[in-house]
Amino acid sequence: MSVEPELISIDDSFMFSCNSGLDCFNMCCKDVNQFLYPYDIIRLKTNLNLGSEEFLDTYTIIYAGGTTGLPVVSFKTHPANGHTCPFVGENGCRVYPDRPSSCRIFPLARAISRSRETGEIKEHFALIKDPICKGFQENSTMTVRQFSSDQDLAVYNENNDTMIELISLKQQIMPGPLDPASKEKFVLACYNIDRFRSAIFNDQLIEKHQINPELYERIKTDDVALLGLGFSWIKSELFGGKPSF
Repeated sequence: MSVEPELISIDDSFMFSCNSGLDCFNMCCKDVNQFLYPYDIIRLKTNLNLGSEEFLDTYTIIYAGGTTGLPVVSFKTHPANGHTCPFVGENGCRVYPDRPSSCRIFPLARAISRSRETGEIKEHFALIKDPICKGFQENSTMTVRQFSSDQDLAVYNENNDTMIELISLKQQIMPGPLDPASKEKFVLACYNIDRFRSAIFNDQLIEKHQINPELYERIKTDDVALLGLGFSWIKSELFGGKPSF
C-alpha cells in the first residue's frame, strides 16, 4: 500500500514519537532497502571502529544506480531474517547515535532546490504516514525545525547536499553508467575513505603541492574534511569541474 506524502513546511507541527513501547518497534528496520550516503558510512564505520574497506566488505553491497548510473551503497541483508538491518537488535538500533540519515529523518522526507539567480538552497519537506507506524498516535508534537534539530540532521544534510549536487552535475555532464575506471575512482573518494587517504599520502592521486597546506594536515585525521576533498576531486577528475583543494 503506497502512502501519499503530505507536504509540510519547516515551521509546521506534526505529531510523532518513536519508542520501544510501540507494537511496531523495530518493524521499520525490516525489509530494508536503503542506500547509504558517504557521510553515513563515515559515522557508521567510526562507531564500529572499522576501516572503511572492512565496513563496506562486511555490511554493504555496491551496485550501479538505475537512475544515475553511479555506484550506490546499500546494506547487505538476507531473506532468511526478512532483510532486517544488520544493526537492529531486540532493544533497538545498536548504532543509534550514528544511524544513517534515512533512519533519523523518518517520518519526514526532504528535498532541496537551488536558486539560479542567488545560489540559495531551499528545503522542501513531506510527512510520510506509513500505516504500520504507531508513532503517529503518540501525544508528542513538534515542528519540522525542532525535529531536525533533535535528530542532529544539519551535519548530515550539509554533506548529503554536496553529494546530491555532485550527482546532479554528473547527470548534466555524462548521463548513463560510469566506465569501470571512473566507477573505481568514485567508490574510492566517496565511500572507501580510508583507502582514499592512503592513496593521497602515497602520492598516487593528488600531488601534495596541489592541496592547501592546512587542509593537507587536517585530512590526516579528519574524515569529513577528507570527504570534502574527495567530492571536489571527483568533480574535477570525472566531470570537468574546477578543483577547490
